[in-house]
Amino acid sequence: MNRTLVIGDIHGALLALQQVLERSGVDETDRLIFLGDYADGWSQTPQLLDFLMDLGRTHHCIFMRGNHDELLWQWLNGANENVLWNKHGGGVTILAYETVDAKIREKHIAFLASLQDYYLDEQNRLFVHAGFTSLHGVTHEHFPRLLYWDRTLWETALALDPNLKTDDLSYPRRFLLYNEIYVGHTPVTRIGKTVPVQRANVWNMDTGAAFHGPLTIMDVESKQFWQSDPLPQLYPQESGRNV
Repeated sequence: MNRTLVIGDIHGALLALQQVLERSGVDETDRLIFLGDYADGWSQTPQLLDFLMDLGRTHHCIFMRGNHDELLWQWLNGANENVLWNKHGGGVTILAYETVDAKIREKHIAFLASLQDYYLDEQNRLFVHAGFTSLHGVTHEHFPRLLYWDRTLWETALALDPNLKTDDLSYPRRFLLYNEIYVGHTPVTRIGKTVPVQRANVWNMDTGAAFHGPLTIMDVESKQFWQSDPLPQLYPQESGRNV
């Protein structure tokens, strides 16, 4: 295995994913870890899921579950009452599925159901869409949906005094469980950034591809990263999740 590459939230932007795979020179020897949120925002969610399923047949891919992926899975299974989802990217996805036949929808349902809640690699690096709340780690999470809905892990990392030592009794225990933690879910554009941001041992890979930012792929060993064009440039007739 050559490199381990982690990819942030894509949100229906197939063109952006194709760009970062090309710009990073991905080949079959690389391990690709996707942090979730494949759905909602830009107009190519169905095509993106097809692409990911095909990519998984030729490359070593590990797919996390994002909160938007759960919402799409619920809708594909007949849940139509989530008005909030419709206003935050789901409406574009619903329109995109108007021309998708039942057989393809069933394949997408199966793919979404197969997504992982987290991945822990051989070097004790955790990959999870959102975060976790248990002081004993992801395997003891009392509320598994928080693995793709939680924001407190990242918010705590942002608020942490960088001068606080890891052996201080007030240092957050959650950060001591893993050598590194890779998350998406909360765009770093909220703090004025469009590149991966590290706080403590937490790396946030959501560089705002759902909005005005680029999509990012990063080599977890070297921390070298590659980015797509800003998403509005790739989909100039669309608004993404910019409301």
